[in-house]
Amino acid sequence: MFKTIKNALKTPDVRKKLMYTLVLIVIFRLGCFITVPGVDAVTLEDVMRNGSTGLSGLVDIISGGAFSRFSVFAMTISPYITASIVIQLLAMIIPSLEKAVKEGGEEGKAKINRYTKMLTILLALVEGIGIYVSYQGSGIFINPGFLTGALVVISLMAGTALLMWLGEQITNKGIGNGISIIIFIGIISGLPGAVETLYGLIFANGAFSTAGFLTALGILIGAVVLVAGVVFVQEAERRVPVQYAKKVVGRKMYGGQNTHIPLKLAMAGVMPVIFASSFMTFPAMIIPMFNKDIATAEGFWAGVYKFSLATSSSSVPVGYSIANAIVYLLLIVGFTFFYTYATFNPAEVSNNIKKNGGFIPGIRAGKPTTDYLSSIISKLTWFGGLFLSIIAILPMLMRFTNINVAFGGTSILIVVGVALETVQQLESQLVMRHYKGFLE
Repeated sequence: MFKTIKNALKTPDVRKKLMYTLVLIVIFRLGCFITVPGVDAVTLEDVMRNGSTGLSGLVDIISGGAFSRFSVFAMTISPYITASIVIQLLAMIIPSLEKAVKEGGEEGKAKINRYTKMLTILLALVEGIGIYVSYQGSGIFINPGFLTGALVVISLMAGTALLMWLGEQITNKGIGNGISIIIFIGIISGLPGAVETLYGLIFANGAFSTAGFLTALGILIGAVVLVAGVVFVQEAERRVPVQYAKKVVGRKMYGGQNTHIPLKLAMAGVMPVIFASSFMTFPAMIIPMFNKDIATAEGFWAGVYKFSLATSSSSVPVGYSIANAIVYLLLIVGFTFFYTYATFNPAEVSNNIKKNGGFIPGIRAGKPTTDYLSSIISKLTWFGGLFLSIIAILPMLMRFTNINVAFGGTSILIVVGVALETVQQLESQLVMRHYKGFLE
């Protein structure tokens, strides 16, 4: 990884993209400290310290502390992620969207991107209203009312739109993976807080604590093992051998080579975790729009509200936390299957192999090859989905202990996954640059 970064800094084109990405990251971090107009900073600090609403858990980690500061980036990029999920689901039932997705190309991508942006703005409006209503009774707004609410909601919407634009610019003109990079930077910005937490364990009340030192050491070892496991699973792949028959065209002979299809153990990467996290926290932002006193109310929707908060709050009853962990696990597995089969079509791969005169040794071409690839993908996806789920729910299990760490399983999954994807992007750009230089 370090060698790749070193080579990237030596290459002018890639170095320019890195610097451009860095400038946009600085803009993102500066925006995280710009508080929405009409907010009383002193009251806000007290409310967030007491955690009265319970919304500032996972959302605050992903936003890099923007939510707890009630900045213009408080909603982070979650409306865009939710919009992407909805558009991909609608593409399965709406023929025009399905056609745009399957045909691809610049026109198809532009159409899907346009619909995603429009839905993002709509969801940002709904979430912004939900956040304002949720905090309206907490006293953080100087002059609560319609005009203040409109100003707050518009500011939050503008922040989400700007983040969406920053992510798009990083993808097109930077090093790629713009949305993932923004989430990555938001999470690692909490690294100093994690170090401070470990220091507080070791030197409790200003004196060295042996028990605290052992606890901190155990956390560090666990984090290293967790990172190693995530890297192993993200990089592991099943190689399916493919053999192409020889054919004569004119006086030349083509084909006859042996190759393989690399099938990743976690083909979906960290996207299922990001999707599931956004899906689980969405109700907690929406429900307060219809009931300002939902936090103290009883009934079905109050239960849904508390259930949604269990993803990021430790003040929720144990029963809700257990149910939330189970649903969170199922969502991650479900999104893993959804994202995997959305990016890899066994029937299409099988047809391409057959058209090019290839076959998998011991497997007949056509439907048997499709069934064989589907069986492999299913097994790999089950393992990858369960692995992601188990690591993602580790923070929920940690709540039953007295240990409070800033980085949980979801954060480590996203950070490691995005780091690996970014390094791969840099390597591919370096390879392309070397080929271009050789041809020129």
